[in-house]
Amino acid sequence: MFDPVARPAAAAPPGLAVRFGRVLLAPWSRLALLVVLLAAAGTSVLVLEPQRLLADGWPVQLNGAAAVVVFAVAYGLCTAAFVPRPLLNLAAGALFGTQAGLVGALAGTVIGAGIAFGLGRVLGQDALRPLLRGRIVHAVDGQLSRHGFRSTLAARLFPGVPFWAANYCASISRMGWFPFLLATGLGSIPNTAAYVVAGSRASTPTSPAFLVAMGFIAVTGLAAAVVAWCKRHKLRGESTAD
Repeated sequence: MFDPVARPAAAAPPGLAVRFGRVLLAPWSRLALLVVLLAAAGTSVLVLEPQRLLADGWPVQLNGAAAVVVFAVAYGLCTAAFVPRPLLNLAAGALFGTQAGLVGALAGTVIGAGIAFGLGRVLGQDALRPLLRGRIVHAVDGQLSRHGFRSTLAARLFPGVPFWAANYCASISRMGWFPFLLATGLGSIPNTAAYVVAGSRASTPTSPAFLVAMGFIAVTGLAAAVVAWCKRHKLRGESTAD
């Protein structure tokens, strides 16, 4: 018999699959996945030794535009796995020459930045942002969030911070995808070109092109140290004011 005052049945508890899905999508679970992926990527680099391309050369099966495209993709994956960009830029110049090497290196730079930024944004941001408690850390986060394009552009023009570290730090901020990738592409041109030229002229280290490229690398390295020193004191002042 129907009871008009009967209480509705209690909602059934979520099933095992639902609870398991919530655990997998939790911020700390995603951060753990990011750590595992980065550890696997770093281990793969140590095992595969991509730097051997400098000694062994590019596979003869690949040539022309297809080789540059494959190199750009491999370049991006390697930078996300902590391989230093200067080594890859030198390899681009040695393998493909100045023009094709520069195209491949810049494309790989943007690809690598996008991979690292995407991984950090999807897997690490939700877990790490609540931990941003230091004054200087807050100042850096505010700088990246409010002035993402110009901050990234300066970091690429005067590379004092490792490429992978800058990418993952930017991913935790509130910076947008487009300004980050655009600033990365534009700001990486001068330094990347210098390394590519140096790589393409490595067989003639006394040539004017090689000497100019190495001089530019030295000057930008010194400028990066000066910019980092000035920025550090500025950030300290902002954190003290807060």
